[in-house]
Amino acid sequence: MNSSLLLMLEKLDLKQKLFQELDTLCPRKTVLATNTSVISITEIAKTSHYRDRIVGTHFWNPPYLIPLVEVIIGHETSDETMEKTFNFLQQVGKHPVRVQRDVPGFVDNRLQHALWREALSIVENGIADAATMDDCIKFGFGLRLPILGPLENVDMVGTDLTLNIHRYLLRHLDQSAEPSTLLIDKVNNNELGFRTGKGYQAWTADQARQSREQLMEHLIDVIIMKRNDT
Repeated sequence: MNSSLLLMLEKLDLKQKLFQELDTLCPRKTVLATNTSVISITEIAKTSHYRDRIVGTHFWNPPYLIPLVEVIIGHETSDETMEKTFNFLQQVGKHPVRVQRDVPGFVDNRLQHALWREALSIVENGIADAATMDDCIKFGFGLRLPILGPLENVDMVGTDLTLNIHRYLLRHLDQSAEPSTLLIDKVNNNELGFRTGKGYQAWTADQARQSREQLMEHLIDVIIMKRNDT
């Protein structure tokens, strides 16, 4: 299989094979970085010899618009590799963040899918439909997220208030370790979202295109605004 195709597949054995091959071909000082979004960096490096130079660099899609890159240290990644990668990403205009433990999903995907799990549960349990669920994010607390992170918000409202809320609320949130049953049913019924015209909502080709275009326009507007501020 062509190496460029291996990079596109989130399969551990293929990534191990690719990085083992790169490990034998590349000069010793070359940093080998993987863009995996969830697979352990330590596991990817496991079959390579120079595991100290293998590091995770998780870009977010679309990578040419979203500045964040998670730099993930594997169990044997050297501090030198971590710093060299972090500094390079800063130099090319990205916003790297250090992930100091190699855990499934790293940081951003753990946060994203924790939200998705609760959103899917709300729909599956008939608390709200999919459109209402999305509106609650887009027209509610989602508006604050670009400038107010969750822990900054905790400090803003007070750690004492947050503690009282959590003592009451957390037991009522979805804690399933398995995927949503409704999600499984939709995949089994070929309700795959934009690609098939139906997922949690029905989508025409024009609606799907408009959704993608609105996302791109929004991201471009945010970048332009940030550049003007600086």
